[in-house]
Formats: sequence, structure tokens, C-alpha cells
Amino acid sequence: MRQPIAIGVDLGGTKIEAVVLRGADTHAPAVEQRRRVPTPRDRGYEAILEAVAKLVRDVAAEAGLDTKEVPLGVGMPGGVTRAGLVKNANTTCLNGRPFRADLERSLDRSIRFDNDANCFALAEARLGAAAAYVGGVVFGVILGTGVGGALVVRGQVWPGEHGIAGEWGHHVIFPDRGPVCYCGHRGCLELFACGPAVEADYTRRAGRALHASEIATRRAEDPHAAAAIDGFLDAFARGLANVIDIVDPSAIVLGGGLSNLACLYDEGRDRVAALVFNDELRTPILKHQLGDSAGVIGAALLAIA
Repeated sequence: MRQPIAIGVDLGGTKIEAVVLRGADTHAPAVEQRRRVPTPRDRGYEAILEAVAKLVRDVAAEAGLDTKEVPLGVGMPGGVTRAGLVKNANTTCLNGRPFRADLERSLDRSIRFDNDANCFALAEARLGAAAAYVGGVVFGVILGTGVGGALVVRGQVWPGEHGIAGEWGHHVIFPDRGPVCYCGHRGCLELFACGPAVEADYTRRAGRALHASEIATRRAEDPHAAAAIDGFLDAFARGLANVIDIVDPSAIVLGGGLSNLACLYDEGRDRVAALVFNDELRTPILKHQLGDSAGVIGAALLAIA
């Protein structure tokens, strides 16, 4: 029997990736084709739209597929309103624009769209680190240039009434601290628990710039690095403890660049455990297994959901 094929696209802030996934409805799908290009965000909306459309055409052609006949899913930052306009995207030139309709018009076909965090969580829940918990509730976390999240319930993304379920990065943890977030609120978790926030905190303290991963490795000998990581872990623990108290998920899986920091899985977990409304923390906090391909694989899974 010929296994179903789907195309997935992950539209990120720095890169756009597309894959052709064979066996997308099985427990062991295979990536047959893969392409990545930089996101032309400095050139604006039309350039991003054309880059995505061209990438879909190219990856389909390489696999000998007709783009109109293969299920296509796209994961992107933010969400889509009922009017079909992008909202809450950190690639801000997309906000308020009918990206889905424009891409469907460009490719002359219908497309499944979802938030990139939802795609990540779906892939890790079905095929990755949290596969053993797919029958329950999996909370997927993105810790990168921003902070995102998503809920997968019994193997399906749970969007919520407003399509924002899991968006823990924009719940307010420090209402009287920090700058105003691009969402319009002050004190959002994202302002304290993303990579740029860690780096900005370190630069403010030390007077020089380092990448977040370098800051983490310098904790033992650099008091400025120790303070920056301490602030990051404090925000992470406060936010995640709130999620656990409200949702009580079966498992939590972390993705994004900061998810590679080892301190999240010991010290970070201990800080979360100290804040949850229970005398112990049984919820596993897991590192991603699918790497930075989770989003694009999840988009392909979305296409046949």
C-alpha cells in the first residue's frame, strides 16, 4: 500500500523550512525531501509570501509531486483571526495580513495553517520525546527568540476558544517590571525567559555581549552570567508552575534554542517543583527529540490531521 505523503512548511523568524514526509500517518514517517532558505523578513510581507510559495513548489518538484494534490500544512508564528488575518506574530510584518488566503491564491490550493508551537508540540507528542504520553495531555514549550507553548490532548492540538491555548509566553508574571511587550502588556514571561532577554540582561550587567549559551557556560566564574541565568530560571519556574497548577499536564517537552541548557532539567525542574501546588512534582520535563525539525514535521502531520 502506498503510504500517504504530506508537505510541511515551518515559517520561522530566521528560516523557512519545507519537507516532504512519507508515511505521515504512521509511527515512523520518513523525510524524503528537505529545503531551507533564510526568511527575508527585512524585505517585508510580499517577499516572505513569495519565498514560502517558491519553497513549496521547489520541494514538491524535487519529489516529483503536484503541489495541488499533496496535503500541505504550514506552521507560522502567531495565529489567524476568524477574519483570516495573522495576529500575534513576532515577525510583525505578517500581522493584520491575510497570509493564508494570499498563499492559497499563489499556490491555487487549500492549506492547513497553525501556530508553529502547535506544530512543534504535535510532532513531539506523536513521534518525539513525549510519545509515551500521547494518550494524555502534553504541553509543548518553545524557548527561543520568543516563548511559545501549545497543548496536545490525546494526540490532537487543543486550540482553545480563541486559538491561543498554551500561549504561556504572554501571561504576565511581573506586571511592574520590564519593558512593554509587543503584545501591548507589561511583564509578560517572554520578556524574561527568551534568548534575547537573557542576552540583554547580561549585557546590561556586564557591559559586553554574549550569546545565551555562552552565558550559561560561564555561570560558575562570571557573577554577571550567574545573575542573568538566575533571572531566566526564576521566570521559567514561575511561568511553568502556573501552567502545571492550571493544566496539570501528563508531560512537558521543551524545544527552541534555550531548551538545550542543561540547567533547565535539574535546577529548573527543582525551582518549578518548589512552586507547584503539590508536595511533589511528578510531571516529566523532557528535552525535545526531533530537534529543529519538529515544527516542520508537525506541519506535515497537521496537513493530514
